[in-house]
Amino acid sequence: MAISAAPKRKPPKRRSESVIQKIYKNPKTPFAFALLLADAVLTALIIAYVPYTKIDWDAYMSQVDGFIEGERDYGNLKGDTGPLVYPAGFLYIYSAIQYVTGGEVYPAQILFGFLYIVNLGIVLFIYVKTDVLPWWALTLLSLSKRLHSIFVLRLFNDCFAMTLLHASLVPLLYQKWHLSLIIFSAAVSVKMNVLLYAPPLLLLMVKAMDFIGVISALTGAALVQILLGLPFLWSYPIEYLSKAFNLGRVFIHFWSVNFKFVPEPVFVSKEFALILLVVHLGLLLIFVQYRWCKHEGGLASFLRSRFVQMRLNTSITSSFPLKKSRNSSSGTKILKKEHVVTTMFTGNFVGIVCARSLHYQFYSWYFYSLPYLLWRTPFPTVVRLLLFAGVEFCWNVFPSTVYSSLVLLCVHIIILWGLWRAPPEYPYENDRSQAGMKAS
Repeated sequence: MAISAAPKRKPPKRRSESVIQKIYKNPKTPFAFALLLADAVLTALIIAYVPYTKIDWDAYMSQVDGFIEGERDYGNLKGDTGPLVYPAGFLYIYSAIQYVTGGEVYPAQILFGFLYIVNLGIVLFIYVKTDVLPWWALTLLSLSKRLHSIFVLRLFNDCFAMTLLHASLVPLLYQKWHLSLIIFSAAVSVKMNVLLYAPPLLLLMVKAMDFIGVISALTGAALVQILLGLPFLWSYPIEYLSKAFNLGRVFIHFWSVNFKFVPEPVFVSKEFALILLVVHLGLLLIFVQYRWCKHEGGLASFLRSRFVQMRLNTSITSSFPLKKSRNSSSGTKILKKEHVVTTMFTGNFVGIVCARSLHYQFYSWYFYSLPYLLWRTPFPTVVRLLLFAGVEFCWNVFPSTVYSSLVLLCVHIIILWGLWRAPPEYPYENDRSQAGMKAS
């Protein structure tokens, strides 16, 4: 009996070739690492050679000193710029910074330099995972003169708030809603502007989770606020809530970057604030109805279908308590990463467009979403780049003028119009999510 020859094994592919092929097919990841390294060098050079400008640092340190000395009445925590108006997370972070740096500016700049790179790394991760921009457009994330200044030459608390906010988006990409809400709440505890992301986040939660999941995630976020604010809530609750979460603050007209063309009496009026609030809520509702819930048949149809599904799941679970099937025990759906990030960034941008006053540090609230949003519009690439340059130019005019603020508003409106013109994409990963949903 003849013995068959052993089959010849194919020679293993050279590993180096496969890596090169992967880089050639998707250069975003290595390019992102190279960009991060280059920006780290640039940031170090800025810290070393560009003079620091004191704005809020002394005020931050004075407020922290009062907290460390045992003051728990928010009405008595003050600095050069006035009373403390940030939630408790701000105090914990800047107390730690004071402990590490001794209150000195230069070591604090180094610390904020690391923070800048960490934040940029998180944002690059989000951009690579969503695959919306071409690889070369990632460079835009490192081209802002104003953003470098905000982080390492001004040391604003906005930097920590937005780093935590961007960190909260990462678990969203993997449907880790409870973890995301905890980090999101921590970001809110540093500065309240993060709440601009709350409406789109709530909508995404309702899309992705059942009723119990939504309630438990919101409860976790609330517990973070309670635990962080407990020393103040226990001692002076009214003072803490009224100061740290004051929604009626009126900013100084001189520092406004966006509405400098509005006469000051109108700018500070309650009527102007009310008009902007109505426009803000109206735009959010329009985007929810005709863009974010387009494939579910609109907001009313979406909520009705979710309510019916939750009632069905509850009845099945109560009828068969020992045999919970996957379909009956969970109302969860897998959302596309692009839908999550687009909804979050657009919801925040709507709030930016309608904000009564944007100070220079507020640019950090939405700069890192700009390239993503621009590539979500149907505009040609040249127009996208011009709009990006226009926004950056307006934010580097100091002090802002009637013309620069008017140009900024016009550019914002054009970008928002482009986001409206963009066709809404199907939001769910799998076809099973289409069951019971009303297509447009």
